Formats: sequence, C-alpha cells, structure tokens
Amino acid sequence: MHAKDIVGREGEELAAALLQNRGMTILARNWRCPRGELDIIARDGDNLVICEVKTRRRLTHGHPEEAVGPRKLRRLRELALHWLDEQQLYVPHIRFDVVGILLPHSSAPIISYLRGVE
Repeated sequence: MHAKDIVGREGEELAAALLQNRGMTILARNWRCPRGELDIIARDGDNLVICEVKTRRRLTHGHPEEAVGPRKLRRLRELALHWLDEQQLYVPHIRFDVVGILLPHSSAPIISYLRGVE
C-alpha cells in the first residue's frame, strides 16, 4: 500500500469516528462506481450525509478542506444520486459535509469539520 493510501485510510478512520461521535450512523464507506467514489455515506436523523474526507500530512498545498470546491461538490451530488438510485432509497434531505484532517508526523491530528457545504 502506498504512503498516500495509508494517510487517506487513517484520515477516513478518524472522520468516521467523528461522525459516529456526533450521533450519525455510517451506511457505507468508500462506495465506488465507474463515475467515482464517495468516502463516507451516513444517516443523521432524516438527513443523508455525504462526507468527503481530505487528509494531508502538511499544509504545502493549503488546508485539506480547501480541496473541495464547486466542481468536486457537483461530482458528489451526482454520485449521491447514483448511490440513492442503486440502493432504491428516498431521503427527504441530503447534506454534504467535509472533514479536513491534518496528520503531522510529530503531533496529534488536527481535524476540521464543515457541515452543510454548498
């Protein structure tokens, strides 16, 4: 496994724990289709939560959550609809959250959570 994949997996573990600690139920992780991947799909009450996780070791390219812009959000919306169609589910609300994680080599993780990104 590549170092980048190990960092990403560690970040996704931290993000899943964060969401669960906030009372959410994880429905799926790393769901893939030919169109792309959804990192975490969760339920928060009546909301379906699509959570994009960005993990970095350093801030060379900016804060991790800055990597989720309008183009990425459009892609997440398309993938969420595809997942719902595949699962044959209807949910009244879909929310898009972003968890940005900085994993420095020599200190504790720094986690930022953006709820309801549009």
